[in-house]
Amino acid sequence: MDFESKYGKCPIYYTMSVMEGKWKWVILWKIYQAKCIRYNKLRDSLLPIAHRTLSNQLKELEASGLIFREQYNEVPPRVEYSLTEEGMTLIPILELMSKWGEKHVK
Repeated sequence: MDFESKYGKCPIYYTMSVMEGKWKWVILWKIYQAKCIRYNKLRDSLLPIAHRTLSNQLKELEASGLIFREQYNEVPPRVEYSLTEEGMTLIPILELMSKWGEKHVK
């Protein structure tokens, strides 16, 4: 069953389906702030996220075309993440979320 037949044409449902999970917004924000970030540094900045959770969320974000994964065949292996042009289109929303949080955090 495709998205439209399940949820209709609601753009908010679509956005929520692409960005579901509590970590995706924060992952995008951390990648945006770093411009390009290695897996371990990203994981350390998101503690207490589990390795499996981060790995799955990154795979989903890559499949959605929001992040780019670059793997370098070195010893030890190196993987870096950056935002795609499509991913950059979410930054204004993230900036608004950040400003709202700064204003309302207790």
